[in-house]
Amino acid sequence: MMKITTMAIFLSIFSFAQKNYSINGFVKDKDTGELISGAIITVKEKPEISIETNEYGFYSVSLPENDYTIIITHGKHKNSSQEVHLDSSKKIDWSLAKDDETLIQEVIINDPKKNKMVSFRNKSGAEVVDIQGVKKLPVLLGERDIIKTLQYLPGIVAKEGSTGLSVRGGNTDQNLILLDEAPILNNSHLMGLFSTFNSDVLKDVTLYKGNMPSQYGGRLSSIIDVKMKDGNNQQFTTTGGISTVSGRLSVEGPIVKGKSSFIISARRSFLDLFGGGSNGDDSNNESSDTSSPMKLYFYDLNAKVNYQINKNNTIYLSGYMGRDVINVDDFRYNWGNKIGSLSWNSVVSDKLFSKTSLVYSNYDYRMKLDGKMDLQFDLNPNVRNLILKQDFTHFISPKHSLKYGFQISNYYFDTPNLSESIESPFLKTARTMWENAVYINDDYKITDKFSVNYGLRFSSYNSKSKGIEKFQETDKINVYVEPRIMLNYNFNSNNSINASYIRNTQGIQTLSPNTGIQLNDLWINLAKPQISDQLNLGYVKKLKKGYEVSADIYYRKMSNIIDYKDGLDVNSALFEDNFQENLLHNGIGRAYGLEILAKKTTGKFTGWLSYSLSKSERKIDGINNGEWYNATNDKTHNLSLVGSYEFTPRWTFSGAFVYSTGNAVTYPVAKYDLDGQTMLEYGARNSSRMPAYHRLDLSVSHEFKNAGRFKKTLIIGAYNVYGRANPYTIDFKTDENNPSIIRAKQTVLFRFVPSIGLDFKF
Repeated sequence: MMKITTMAIFLSIFSFAQKNYSINGFVKDKDTGELISGAIITVKEKPEISIETNEYGFYSVSLPENDYTIIITHGKHKNSSQEVHLDSSKKIDWSLAKDDETLIQEVIINDPKKNKMVSFRNKSGAEVVDIQGVKKLPVLLGERDIIKTLQYLPGIVAKEGSTGLSVRGGNTDQNLILLDEAPILNNSHLMGLFSTFNSDVLKDVTLYKGNMPSQYGGRLSSIIDVKMKDGNNQQFTTTGGISTVSGRLSVEGPIVKGKSSFIISARRSFLDLFGGGSNGDDSNNESSDTSSPMKLYFYDLNAKVNYQINKNNTIYLSGYMGRDVINVDDFRYNWGNKIGSLSWNSVVSDKLFSKTSLVYSNYDYRMKLDGKMDLQFDLNPNVRNLILKQDFTHFISPKHSLKYGFQISNYYFDTPNLSESIESPFLKTARTMWENAVYINDDYKITDKFSVNYGLRFSSYNSKSKGIEKFQETDKINVYVEPRIMLNYNFNSNNSINASYIRNTQGIQTLSPNTGIQLNDLWINLAKPQISDQLNLGYVKKLKKGYEVSADIYYRKMSNIIDYKDGLDVNSALFEDNFQENLLHNGIGRAYGLEILAKKTTGKFTGWLSYSLSKSERKIDGINNGEWYNATNDKTHNLSLVGSYEFTPRWTFSGAFVYSTGNAVTYPVAKYDLDGQTMLEYGARNSSRMPAYHRLDLSVSHEFKNAGRFKKTLIIGAYNVYGRANPYTIDFKTDENNPSIIRAKQTVLFRFVPSIGLDFKF
């Protein structure tokens, strides 16, 4: 750490020798004091200069001595400018007024150029989602959900009743989901109906699926970087809502006005109240056997505080805790996350920004079956992750900025309190893994039209356990070099092309079931991390009146892929002595496709169309005779149509239509009799398809006339309007009355689901 800090200071001192002076500072929201990331700083006298504030609103630009006009722009705020005579380095902070300050004494002025629904913008190959715009989209059961919104983007597919995302043909566990730097290992509530993220406390969400900057790593498919609000440091506000199944309440305000603030939010479902349940068994260490016949609920809590020590140093402390509880007769199931992060942000010099973070993440679940049934078990897997991160942002020049740092991460995998009847060595053995990394990333604007973002990440993995060498290599450190580069060329202000290459590694994986029902996944660490190499070529065309079209083609190859042997029932095999022998290692995978996104971001009507044509396959000796087979998440076609129309300033109608190819599954192809019983013979792995999936969602929202500071909005919606019977699972069983007949049983989750919700703020 001392070496990296010394290098950072040396580079900063070296940059001063260029006889330029710097202007640096923070960009904040005028009303709330929230730091604004992604604000653009330009210089009127030097139009070729354009820099962007980092994730904590800090910027730095170096210029020769002269008179300048500095201009700050941001999509959700009014432009601001200031004339500066630069004869020495200066610190200038900015407070930007929101773009919606057209509300004057209950008179709403409708400016069609400012009625944005959900805006996406490229940022080093990323998609940035507007949290406010999400509120206009139709949702399931009246609860806004940022993860559900991401499912409407090209290259992303999901299964109904799940918040797990498959990005560009990857598995759902190949996405790194971060909440204020802390990884979330399970992001679902109510068996996947909702995600863990309460939109009321979120500031922004950034999705990387093409080119991940070097500061991110540890997953093959994508990074979903979620940031919580810092809290309003100017005044106290309360936000909340009640919907069909849950209620939520958030409070934020200053601790010391203009210097420190807090935000705290709580959310809980109340299905159990309608079902007659009580608070009951929501603890992972609960030992009481008393329970009501049926319980199904979740709760979560978000909190964050910050304190500005001085003009150059600020401390942030944030946390999250959530849990789901399912009790049905003798079956009990609960899972939850606990995370915390402590960050120290420091302006080391005029050109150097430092962020030091200590992060804790814990995920556990408990599955228990007892009572009068013959089968009894108590399964309680747990994953703990402790991370130390040091990140530097170095603004070398207006055209050249570096990011570099390191990460030290420790995983601990354990399954405590196992039932005595469980003899599986895998479940009874605690495992640890160190995942460390050093990185450097350079963002360089070579000319006015040509820029490059490139970097290196050096990752190391070291796993230890007590004798399960097939999963881990004891005391052996594996080091991997992960290069990445993104080239961008702007033909003009309306046409651009980009090309990128990235290599990623991943040292952990879930054991997801291929048959039967298992609500959550068991995480394991791998002897050889998975490796992914991805190429991407993209084109963006901006049109008039807020229209924009983009297209991407990509190709990914993966290695060290693990899958199960044919015919294995994971839920049963997990408890056997030789479970690890049922996993096949050293497989390879490939995924490729075309993604198209057409959007309209301004005017009364806003929305987008996304379409993906893709293929995802795996190849492992011992499966499908060593030939390529479809990945479980392979979907040839995936289409989303999302739109919102502002009928009046207070009435907004929105809708979303989705269509996708059915999931790849393995169906029986023949039957035969054995000792009087009808047996099924299954076809090649994932060689069949479930029926195509499609549905239409609609909603309407009404903003009531404000009563002072009190604002309220009514949202009425319907999920799956025309009642499409989309199959969740299809099982094949013999007919009880005629064993020679095989019947297919289809399980459908949601045919038609109406919802109503009321949001408020004061």
